[in-house]
Amino acid sequence: MRITSKGQVTIPNEIRKLAGLEPQTEVEFRFQDGVIVLTKKPERADPVDAVRGIFKNRGMNTD
Repeated sequence: MRITSKGQVTIPNEIRKLAGLEPQTEVEFRFQDGVIVLTKKPERADPVDAVRGIFKNRGMNTD
């Protein structure tokens, strides 16, 4: 398997099925102990969760 000039690779179908990776699935990459690890991001039940608390550390609130 090769990386394209755009940095893309194709995840084999069998691996995608085993990992539950459907089209539009969000994934994360990390470098751990010299190995690249790809993980599926957990799905959020509520889209508001994605922005909840982002102003907390900036001294702002929603009042």
